[in-house]
Amino acid sequence: MQGTLRELDVASLLRLIELGQRTGELFLENAQGQIYFLFFADGRLVYATDNHWNLSRLREFLVGWQLDHILLQVPSTKPGAGVLEYAQVWALLESHELDPSQAIALVQSMMLEVLFEVLPLLEGRFVFEQGTALSPPLTTLVVSEHLSTLVRQVQAWKHMSPLLRHPGDRPVLRHPEALAALAPWVDGVHSLRQISRFTQLPFLTVAAKVHTAVLEGAATVAPHRHPMLPTAKATTARVLCIDDSNTIRRAVDYILSSSGYTVVTCDHPVRAVPLIYEHRPHLVLSDISMPELTGYELCAMLRHTQTFAQTPIIMLTSKDGYLDRVRARMAGATDYLTKPFGERELLMVAGRYLRQVREYPEVPDRSLEL
Repeated sequence: MQGTLRELDVASLLRLIELGQRTGELFLENAQGQIYFLFFADGRLVYATDNHWNLSRLREFLVGWQLDHILLQVPSTKPGAGVLEYAQVWALLESHELDPSQAIALVQSMMLEVLFEVLPLLEGRFVFEQGTALSPPLTTLVVSEHLSTLVRQVQAWKHMSPLLRHPGDRPVLRHPEALAALAPWVDGVHSLRQISRFTQLPFLTVAAKVHTAVLEGAATVAPHRHPMLPTAKATTARVLCIDDSNTIRRAVDYILSSSGYTVVTCDHPVRAVPLIYEHRPHLVLSDISMPELTGYELCAMLRHTQTFAQTPIIMLTSKDGYLDRVRARMAGATDYLTKPFGERELLMVAGRYLRQVREYPEVPDRSLEL
């Protein structure tokens, strides 16, 4: 099942999935390219997220519980259908860092957040792919039981426009005495959504307080911005390419080395792990279909480390389907490159994510397909 949100609104789509007791994955993409990913089992929502490819959302929830430090202590071992965040919640539960009631409350809060953001979408597209349920299951949510409440919340949020337009808006205090309960976070850096997570206050409560402060002139709002992935500064940008194809490895090495990059290649994902820690690459190019350890699994493992949580990881795949691109994102990938790709495409991707490391190299007009 697939189509556009002009043909079928999100609320009706969710009702169809529930009434049909469908199991699988729903992908929603808005007009700006924002992706949302919802998992269902027998028509009930099991988990939902947007295109978070690290643990920032989970960490922000745990800040409110003063438990954010536990993410550094508990490795994620469950595959979680390639969803790093969901796997990490299970790891925290099994290590007894979270009790069952906390883990369930956490996942349900995440699901309600996403539902709040997708219900107003009027443009974009959707794909529902039937398949096995997200495993292992932790909790479920009957969407129809929450729809009326969510619709009211969305309407209340819309009434705060144009002063507040996006959960990512960042309020700034003009008067220190205003918003005393929120003051530590109202600094122009943290968003409305983050403040809600940090304080454990409902999102609309935070938004209403900020809205009132803005009306009274006690606060201003910096608009939502898309975060840029930080990249380490260096004289020469280092790239690691992992692919079991000798042709791909040699071509990537030749093209990027000729443009001034330092390139290390590896034919096996397990052998790539020590190379990653040895060379500390600024960019990782990884094939998806590899023996013993898939590109998704390798990516999820790197995203769990402090050192490589923000390193750009580009998936090299022979598949060009929408769902494969979303799975790459959900595993933690920054972007993907479909094989066969040309020399110009490779250099453009490298330049895009290594711009802060070195000067963007000139992209030649000649074409060399890999």
